[in-house]
Amino acid sequence: MLLIAVMLAGLAPLGTSARAQDSQSEPEIRYIAPQLSSDAPAYDPAAPENLTEDQLYAKSAILIEESTGEIIFEKNADEMMYPASTTKILTTLLGLQLGDMNATVTMDSVSANIPDDSSTIPLSVGESISFQDLLYATMVRSGNEGANLIATTISGSIGGFVDLMNNYALQLGCTGTHFANPSGLHDDYHYSTARDMAKIARAAMADSTFRNIAKTYSYRLPRSNLQRARVIMGNSDNWLNPSEDNEYYYPLATGIKTGYHARAGYCYVGSAEKDGVKLISVLFYTSRYGRWTDSQKLMAYGFSQFVSVTPLGLYEMNPSVVETSGYSMDDAQLGRLQLDIEPLPDTRTVNIVATRTEVETLARNLKQTVLIEYTRTNFAAPITKGEVFGTMTYYPTDGGSAVVYQLVASRSITRRENAPLSIEEIEAATYADPNPLPPLSVEFALLLLSPFIALFILIRILMRIFRRDSRPGKKGRIPKPSNRYFR
Repeated sequence: MLLIAVMLAGLAPLGTSARAQDSQSEPEIRYIAPQLSSDAPAYDPAAPENLTEDQLYAKSAILIEESTGEIIFEKNADEMMYPASTTKILTTLLGLQLGDMNATVTMDSVSANIPDDSSTIPLSVGESISFQDLLYATMVRSGNEGANLIATTISGSIGGFVDLMNNYALQLGCTGTHFANPSGLHDDYHYSTARDMAKIARAAMADSTFRNIAKTYSYRLPRSNLQRARVIMGNSDNWLNPSEDNEYYYPLATGIKTGYHARAGYCYVGSAEKDGVKLISVLFYTSRYGRWTDSQKLMAYGFSQFVSVTPLGLYEMNPSVVETSGYSMDDAQLGRLQLDIEPLPDTRTVNIVATRTEVETLARNLKQTVLIEYTRTNFAAPITKGEVFGTMTYYPTDGGSAVVYQLVASRSITRRENAPLSIEEIEAATYADPNPLPPLSVEFALLLLSPFIALFILIRILMRIFRRDSRPGKKGRIPKPSNRYFR
């Protein structure tokens, strides 16, 4: 894979040179806004789950669930497209991973060498700012000179940084991507796919600092050696712009990057979060406002398919119920006791993100999802509301530490008056009695004397038998004949 990256990187100068030679003969490339098909069904915002491919303006699109990378929706996701300034997602990510946020960097003439119609921060040659400010400004204003300065700061040259970009993309599994520059300016050898860009965006959003940068619409640049302090605004990013007159602002949005040039059309990589469900969408070659409406359609579709639930919420869908014993006959539920669940102190929040069907299956088979252990050895009444019965442990799939909850009685249950003592109660009463001997009573006395009484009765019976058998004349007696006479 590394060899492929090097070969592709080597082709970039050749493509650029050929393009430069033919630049005067090539006709001007004009952007043509895509239109929805005339036979496309009308989109119904009330039923986002019915979204179809032909209801999107974008030529290529994809929607993924961020935590797993699972694909939710796609349209021509493997078609080679020009990513324009969405390229800066990877440029900024590499700057975060390899740069020093506290370092001071200075704009040089090589980095500042960009076309006149390029988007800029702007930074002047010789101007010095912190590397952190450079990263924020490059993403917020989509400054091409800022992307170049990130590249030269990290790798010493733009070409070296481009090689780094391609190698990193290959490591992420991007098989349909090749970069020729860090900014996204057009080059025939600078391309990607919606599927690959989603992988890059997912890797970037896993970085907490990048997440902060990605959702930033305005940023204050402090005073530099050449310019006064100033506030820079997002470069036409209506997705993040909270102004009242912006009908395309998306309150659930968490980022991330616009892109445009005539060959690429309008592009957008967006992210949003709702109730713990995090989604990433990629749109290539859509219309100026279609990038916002398309993004909203994709997000609505994703949120209709996926839900997020905590282990506590999962348990509440199918709570444990135990059968108690010795309960009062007045108990309306005949001793059935539902166990409530309570998080232990400092329990971290964990979300399980899955489709509605998958969540229902997890709840239905709860004991295969969590570990339930009972600490109470018997379920005999009396029971007090809030009494701890055991624990429920959930082991997150992300490999983090286990989350433990307590299982407690949801109600009190009184004991039946004539209920027999349990073994535990008998043991407790025995150990609590200061007299090691049981209390003396008629019943206890009879219990102690019963063996002796039985032995006495047995002896009396045997004596009678032997006395009867030993009476005089009973042994060896000859019967007197009754019908014979002797003379």
